[in-house]
Amino acid sequence: MSVLRVATINVWNKSGPWLSRLPLIRRELRRLEPEIVGLQEVLRFRPDTAADAPLTVHNDQLTEIADGLGYRLAYGVASDYGHGLKLGNAVLSRHPIVAEQTFLLPGSESGETRGLLYALCETPHGSLPVFVTHLNWKFHQGSIRQRQVVFIAERVAELSPIGGSHLPPVLLGDFNAAPEADEIRFLTGLCALEEKTVYFADAWAFAGEGPGYTFDRANPYAAKAREPSRRIDYIFVRGPDRQFRGEPLSAELAFNTAELAGAEPVWPSDHFGVVADLAITERRF
Repeated sequence: MSVLRVATINVWNKSGPWLSRLPLIRRELRRLEPEIVGLQEVLRFRPDTAADAPLTVHNDQLTEIADGLGYRLAYGVASDYGHGLKLGNAVLSRHPIVAEQTFLLPGSESGETRGLLYALCETPHGSLPVFVTHLNWKFHQGSIRQRQVVFIAERVAELSPIGGSHLPPVLLGDFNAAPEADEIRFLTGLCALEEKTVYFADAWAFAGEGPGYTFDRANPYAAKAREPSRRIDYIFVRGPDRQFRGEPLSAELAFNTAELAGAEPVWPSDHFGVVADLAITERRF
């Protein structure tokens, strides 16, 4: 049986000691060797005009992370701050990316703009639809996140219909909601939103151990937010399908080890990441 290793991490843009954090993220990518990676809060400077060109020098966070690691890249803008500065989601893929598309999520009236990145990756076992997202963060914006997950489920269904020729789609990201929140319960088939229901397997619920906190007060960068520890970063897969492809076989925390640099420990991000192995070839029982 072949497996597909996928990972997700909110890289916290360039906050904190970025130049010290970057090697830790890259080291973890080399250690884990995931075939597919979803990244959130990725900053890029891409000039809108020639006058903005100086901003591009050494300011593309995506290529800084992926440099020399052998990944293909896809990027979707969620927020445009002007003068070439963008914030968004990204996919790193060991396999060719044959299609990509970006969608803005509902909820921009809240003052936040959020996005969904779609990348179709051509693996040896078939075409894999990958979706990466990052939902509104404030505790009281659950109703906005609920609209966002309904929108996401609709886009997944359109781009990868159930019973179609693609492998089971993978949905990665920072959902800013704990498993008991309705927006997560909707995705895992436990409640309806807008009179709609869907089902995605939560890799951690299938194959993880313990609470799996990804925003954890044990991480000093997260502790500064004065929020409770909770699991808000997810690997979802719409599966297993009729061939039992897409079943989560293992799930672990990743990007969760600090390294002493000077007087203070450095962590890869304010979030911990998640890595999971998914069944990717047909199985019979």
